[in-house]
Amino acid sequence: MSDTDTDTDDDVRTDGSGGTGIVAPDDETPTWRERKERKTGLARLTYEYFERARREDQDLRTESDYVERDVLAFPTWPHETVRNLSIASMFVGMILFLSATMPPHIGPPADASSTPAIILPDWYLYWSFGLLKLGPLNPELSLLGGQKLMADRTYGVLANLVVVGAIAIVPFINKGSARRPVEQPFWAAVGAGGVVFAFTIAVYSAKNLIPMNVHLLFDLTFLLPIVVGFVTYAVLKTMREGYMYDLNRRYYRLRPPK
Repeated sequence: MSDTDTDTDDDVRTDGSGGTGIVAPDDETPTWRERKERKTGLARLTYEYFERARREDQDLRTESDYVERDVLAFPTWPHETVRNLSIASMFVGMILFLSATMPPHIGPPADASSTPAIILPDWYLYWSFGLLKLGPLNPELSLLGGQKLMADRTYGVLANLVVVGAIAIVPFINKGSARRPVEQPFWAAVGAGGVVFAFTIAVYSAKNLIPMNVHLLFDLTFLLPIVVGFVTYAVLKTMREGYMYDLNRRYYRLRPPK
């Protein structure tokens, strides 16, 4: 086969000439009147756009000599070092200013012989402390004469292990390459419900300080995350049916952001 035949075959493959291509040849630009008179709908135009974008991306990948995308960065010295030092100095200055203007109150010394009425851990451990208070969910077995199989404290520790284990196993279950929640509504709903549950269980851990009925607060702790998860799934599932979702999905697949 000669070079001329090869060039001809490449032209047919790349620009759709010869009457076999999906997209019109590149050298045949339709006029405004021809575009107006076309009988194709939005679905056909979208399909043609996808095919042209796919072909262009395939040609770029074939002609490129790079195995991976180019990585643009700045040198560590002096650019990154000076920038990081500036940011660190700003935060240290803010901490020193707050500590000088608002010194912490020094309370009475701790008394080991008296237990405070309300015991709470640090705020970022409220969710774990709330799981320790799930005594109402600990079932009472009739076979044991109405006794519980385990103590409430043990039940709370097991609840912590289950929640932490579920969070740790999710990345191994969901190995998709989706970049946006709309591409996987189910996992996005699970994430939204988990975030809300962390907040509600943290509020439940401080139930002694919340001016609300304890039973109502307990019900909202588990019902609110489920409602938020269903609403998130429904909204994202509705967005998947739109035209812009398909367009952006193909765009991100063909040209991932650098």
